[in-house]
Amino acid sequence: MPAMRRPKFSLGSWAFSFGPFEKDPWSFEAFLAYAARAGYDGVEINGFHPHPHPDVYDTDQKRRQLRSIVAAHGLGISGYAPDFREVPPARVAPSDYLKALAKSVAFCNSLEIGVVRVDSISPPETLEANEYKRRFERLATTWRAAADLCASGGVLLVWEFEPGFWLNRPSEIVALVERVDHPNFKVLFDTSHAYMCSETGARHPGKREILDGGMLELYDRLSGNIGHFHLIDSDGTLHGEETSTHAPFGTGKIEFEKVLAAMRGDVEKLEWWCFDFCFCPTTERDARRAIPFVEGILKQLS
Repeated sequence: MPAMRRPKFSLGSWAFSFGPFEKDPWSFEAFLAYAARAGYDGVEINGFHPHPHPDVYDTDQKRRQLRSIVAAHGLGISGYAPDFREVPPARVAPSDYLKALAKSVAFCNSLEIGVVRVDSISPPETLEANEYKRRFERLATTWRAAADLCASGGVLLVWEFEPGFWLNRPSEIVALVERVDHPNFKVLFDTSHAYMCSETGARHPGKREILDGGMLELYDRLSGNIGHFHLIDSDGTLHGEETSTHAPFGTGKIEFEKVLAAMRGDVEKLEWWCFDFCFCPTTERDARRAIPFVEGILKQLS
């Protein structure tokens, strides 16, 4: 078998605007310059102010100008992560969610972005059975319609599950994918979140649901439904008791050679892999080290 193909690598811009950078976020252009110098092929755009937001880039002309700025740095764009905090999809009318999503689809079309990332917005909580069912069905119905909307614009809708948001148990993750049941709705598999959701049971409401086979068992259950990939290590802890700590590569518990070998069938065919340093205070140093770290693993896989 030939060596594993190296996809294009991108860096998420949220790493320089959330957490330790929140009080003094980098400008988007400063981030682009850093990503280019660090050797990335592209970026993944955080749709939270002060990084590009559809309400600021509200015309096709403005968005195309932004695309030119990104391209001038020699970079592509692997995906877009909009700010949907005002429209939690399990709790608002589907029409409200779709209205917000339509702005992001227009944004993606102008910038030639093929992937838009969403989450459930709501925090993990224990709900009475009927209320759980009602919200689950609304979420599935909304995201099915959202997948249709994205498909009409040539954009793939991907859901990033994580400990900090509702539906973070392995069985729930699989159940929602099966319930949405749409070819344009896929999972965003983040290695740190997958580890925390399957191997520590982080923030699972009630009894923790830990898989004997850990994150690779979760991958097996989702195989064929993975549309985007985020890489980062996990030290088994939560950041601020909310969501997964995104630890620099080689400092955590994830065996990346084993993980990438097992996931090869799904992730090797993806155009992009995004390096996700969200909330990591040492991103400026460690994002430079990430590419050679992963490239070294890929050379070993044959």
